[in-house]
Amino acid sequence: MTDWNAKHPFESHVQFDGGNLDCGNGLLLLIRKHIDPLRAGQFLEVRSTDATVEDDLPSWSRLTGNELISRTRTGDVRSYLIRKAGSVARSSVPSQPLAELPQFDSRFTLKPLSVMGIGSWPRPAWLVSALHEWLAGRLPDETFQSYADDAVRLSVAAQERAGVDVVSDGEQRRDNYASFVGTRLDNCQLIPISDLLSYVDDPAKFAEELRSLDVPLEHVRHPAVFGRISRTQPLAGHELERLRRFTNKPIKIALPGPYLLTRTMWLECVSDKAYPDRESLAQDIVLALRQEAEYLLANGTAIVQFDEPVLTEVVFARKTAGRSFMCGTLGEKKPPEEELAFASGLIRAVIDGLPRHRVALHICRGNWSRDESLALTGPYTPLVSTLKNLSVGMFFLEMATPRAGELEPLAELPETCRIGVGVVNQKLDRVETLAEIVAKAEAAIAQFGPERVLLNPDCGFATFADNPLASAEVAERKLAAIVLASRELQNKYGVV
Repeated sequence: MTDWNAKHPFESHVQFDGGNLDCGNGLLLLIRKHIDPLRAGQFLEVRSTDATVEDDLPSWSRLTGNELISRTRTGDVRSYLIRKAGSVARSSVPSQPLAELPQFDSRFTLKPLSVMGIGSWPRPAWLVSALHEWLAGRLPDETFQSYADDAVRLSVAAQERAGVDVVSDGEQRRDNYASFVGTRLDNCQLIPISDLLSYVDDPAKFAEELRSLDVPLEHVRHPAVFGRISRTQPLAGHELERLRRFTNKPIKIALPGPYLLTRTMWLECVSDKAYPDRESLAQDIVLALRQEAEYLLANGTAIVQFDEPVLTEVVFARKTAGRSFMCGTLGEKKPPEEELAFASGLIRAVIDGLPRHRVALHICRGNWSRDESLALTGPYTPLVSTLKNLSVGMFFLEMATPRAGELEPLAELPETCRIGVGVVNQKLDRVETLAEIVAKAEAAIAQFGPERVLLNPDCGFATFADNPLASAEVAERKLAAIVLASRELQNKYGVV
């Protein structure tokens, strides 16, 4: 850029004066401090009296992906207008402005006692093989997407045969529920988790826990950050587009929550090469998830669900056993009260202002092994004060397993939210009887009233691609059993 403008073409959202600092003597740090809190597409005005900034700032903008829109000059004071990376003009999948999101739409109204899965569905063995070949770069993307479409078709057909009210694509394209973002975010890469053993306190113990998955360590991958992350392609928008081909039912898309991703992706000696601390990384994670949520909602997703299972690790982790989700417990962790405050702030930054009745939060205590002794145990009591202050319309909660405790602590949740109650344990081959499911649902109805209760399994049936916790046959039978219980209860309580 060589031209000087009489005035900037856009109003800035934030301005600051860098004085006579040059780019190598602190100005870039100040720019980063002021631009990081901005949302994609917003404008930062930087004032400077240092002449070298004229040459250095365009290079910095190109390097970081931000856009130097214009510059003006009044005497010795130069003013530069920068548009933050990821704006509508630069993104291939722009987020729709929040004001245009449908806030109330009958298409997204769920009946009381509606049934749905949490997200993941057992993947066919041939798809798992194709997934590994694709992630290793040995299978063309077009071929893998075709295989994945076939698997999604099977998953949707099974859910619809069971009679669910809301479907998902079964997360068929993902290696697991969270780390898949490593294939979608800029400057992020999936690497075998075995490469990260040197970063944990007790590598031998951690490796032993991973072996309980009965999956080769090179098949469990972790998203590693090698530069400032950004969302220039959808995280799950492509899943939504392809899923629409196979169903007319309302659709739920699950995304990893911002706290989960921050805990997963912040690894000292890796992430700190791109970010000074995990709080800085969290800002970019929040931005990417907010963009994705707005995009999914604007394009017809009935429910966007954020998965935050590591919240239970914060309050229930113990030295003897119990790792909520191993990928989410490698990074830095402060005392529980600080972690919960940090997590709450991140979640609110992503969801506040979104259509509340279409935003959900899922919490469980570990879904990477069928061995219940390896998962965490404890009631929701220490989390309720955090959960009740979130603008979430639905909580999908683990309740079928005895590890989750009783319903009573959840009575403090706002009456404006609905409770998705886990009524079957996805880790058990035995399909729960109608009487068992009805009894669990009735307990929830007694606590919350029928209009606030939704029904679901405790967690996904195949959180990790290589380690499904149920067969597709068992998963379908469990969902069908929940649907039978739901219809019986809907008739009893006059749900139309």
